[in-house]
Amino acid sequence: MSRLEIILSAVLAISVLLNVGVFVYARAAITRLLSVSEELGDLQQMVNTFAAHLQAVYELESFYGDETLNALLQHAISFNEQLDTFEYIYSLTEEESFVNDESAIDEEEDSTPEA
Repeated sequence: MSRLEIILSAVLAISVLLNVGVFVYARAAITRLLSVSEELGDLQQMVNTFAAHLQAVYELESFYGDETLNALLQHAISFNEQLDTFEYIYSLTEEESFVNDESAIDEEEDSTPEA
C-alpha cells in the first residue's frame, strides 16, 4: 500500500466513525425533544383544565366577585398564555393526538341523541 492509500483509508475510517457518531447523537437528541414535547403538551392540557375549573368555580353564585379567586383566575390565564409561547415544541407530538381527539369528538356527536 502506498502512503496515499493509507492516508485515504484513515480519513475514510475517521469519516465513517464521525458520521455514525453524529447519527447516534441526532437520534438521541430527537428522542429527547419528542419526550419534552409530549410533557409540555401534557402540562398545557393540565393548565387548560385547571383554568377552566377555576373559571367554573369563580362563576358559582357563592364565589362570584371574590377578589382572591379573580386574582387566581387571572394568574392561571396568564400562565396559560405564557405556555402558549411553547406551542411550537409541543405541537410536534400533539398533531397525532389532535387527530385522535377530533375523531373521538365526531364519534361522540354522532352518538348523542338530538332533542
